[in-house]
Amino acid sequence: MEYAAMKKELRRKVQERMDFVKDYTDAEVEDMIDEVILEEERLMLVSIESRRKLKQELFDSLRRLDILQMFVEDSSVTEIMINGKDHIFIEQSGKLRELDIGFESVEKLQDVIQQIVAGCNRVVNEASPIVDARLPNGSRVNVVMNPIALNGPIVTIRRFPDKPITMEHLLRTDSISYEAAGFLEKLVKAKYNIFISGGTGSGKTTFLNVLSQFIPLDERVITIEDSAELQLQGLSNLVRLETRNSNVEGCHEITIRELIKSSLRMRPDRIIVGEVRGAEAVDMLQCLNTGHDGSMSTGHANSGKDMLARLENMVLMGMDLPLSAVRQQIASGLDILIHLGRLRDKSRKVLEIVEVLACEKNEIKLNPLFLYEEKGEDAEGNIMGKLQKKGELFRGNKLKSAGLS
Repeated sequence: MEYAAMKKELRRKVQERMDFVKDYTDAEVEDMIDEVILEEERLMLVSIESRRKLKQELFDSLRRLDILQMFVEDSSVTEIMINGKDHIFIEQSGKLRELDIGFESVEKLQDVIQQIVAGCNRVVNEASPIVDARLPNGSRVNVVMNPIALNGPIVTIRRFPDKPITMEHLLRTDSISYEAAGFLEKLVKAKYNIFISGGTGSGKTTFLNVLSQFIPLDERVITIEDSAELQLQGLSNLVRLETRNSNVEGCHEITIRELIKSSLRMRPDRIIVGEVRGAEAVDMLQCLNTGHDGSMSTGHANSGKDMLARLENMVLMGMDLPLSAVRQQIASGLDILIHLGRLRDKSRKVLEIVEVLACEKNEIKLNPLFLYEEKGEDAEGNIMGKLQKKGELFRGNKLKSAGLS
């Protein structure tokens, strides 16, 4: 507690030296911290390493994300969960644990939150207490403030890998079979419309990034997201669009639906919608049914079949249509449905690859192509299994047109 009080006092002294009208560089702030530390007699007997650590903590507190900074920079940390100022949890190497540190005050946590949301031109306050944002390194941030969050500000940070995961990495970790990976590469190149489903943390965004690596480099691709997370590599003709929340300054909300409609006038070869959650499913299906082959998207569901039911509900949220017409649109627009899962040993696997066939007798017919079959556990509790081929592609016209059959 004495250390925390000293650090708080030193930070106050640094702040007193700063002219808040001036825009200081990081180097200038570090120089001021050095001066304050050197003037503290009680720190003269402290080791150089301890002073270096104190300087870094002061700098992170003043210019970065305070105690979160070290975990944001740690590539082994995949999730950071803050439940109020005193309870911080991280997921590291697939395991969840609570940290023995916390923010010095709710106000300091709120300062960090405001710093995060301001960095991507978002606003969060009591009037608008929920916001999605992102960090400069691409990490996804969700914030829920009072009065919605009863136990203090809640912040959830999903940290993505520093280097985009490739198909080779998924093969090494046995997340997909070699046969299925080669098959999906052909489908992407042949411009099949692909939808990726799965639960929270199953790796939908990561898998979408992996599939995007097979998109021919001469195509124009437009990505549409609530909060930009996709890391598409090597595409020079890439347009990235992100939604905007309304604010008190008069800026009106720009939704995914509006971005999809606008993207149709931007001469896209492919449109990639990061995730569909509601009525924007109508516009996504319009993309798939109006000549934009090769488009992709993701959604939350417990299975591939459940995802189709959710898509039906989301379309009906945005448009009053007979259910038969909705199913016809889905069956006509979607070609391939990939379902991902996170198994009980925390490993992420491709569980299903199914072909979406025609709608017959008011029911969407599915053709299972690959299904994951579990074969037990090894001595360490790791699940053993394999993605097994179950059938042949029925609608192979796009493969033939692309010369890949």
